[in-house]
Amino acid sequence: MVDSMFRETIGFFEVLGLYDVILPFLLVFTIVFAILEKTKILGTDKDGSTKKNINAIVAFVSAFLVIASTTLVSTINEVIANTVLILILIICFMLLVGAMHTGEKEFSLENFPAWMKFFMFLIFIGISVIFINALGWFEGLLTLLNQMDMEWVSSFVFLLIMVGFVWFIVRDPSPKKKD
Repeated sequence: MVDSMFRETIGFFEVLGLYDVILPFLLVFTIVFAILEKTKILGTDKDGSTKKNINAIVAFVSAFLVIASTTLVSTINEVIANTVLILILIICFMLLVGAMHTGEKEFSLENFPAWMKFFMFLIFIGISVIFINALGWFEGLLTLLNQMDMEWVSSFVFLLIMVGFVWFIVRDPSPKKKD
């Protein structure tokens, strides 16, 4: 990848600890402080306002304890990154579905015929496959499928049959239609 001023700036922020220390600290502090303010779990002053100083100290300590654990910080970074990917996936789906919408009425899936709903489903699956491939998850899936033998397949089919049989036995009987 070609180095640029922006790439070097991001590298500087990484060396500075922005992504491993500062941003996770701010995120945890903000969330804990907001929850403590909203729930008033640590009490209120005589005038009914929250005890901001105690809430801030508890949030501050909680945030420091979280950034002290590299495992928690890496988990937070992974969760936030995956959440953003899901949001981008939803936006891409909405853009493609919006291309089929005429704009005459408010958007609703009830206004579309069945074939168009099926087409939207295929679009969603296609976008999902693109994202899964971009994340590199298909390599593991393809490896699993290549190593699959008949014993594994027969075990899986047997398991599906057993689950279907149990469902058939324990399901509620459908109500009889009256003439």
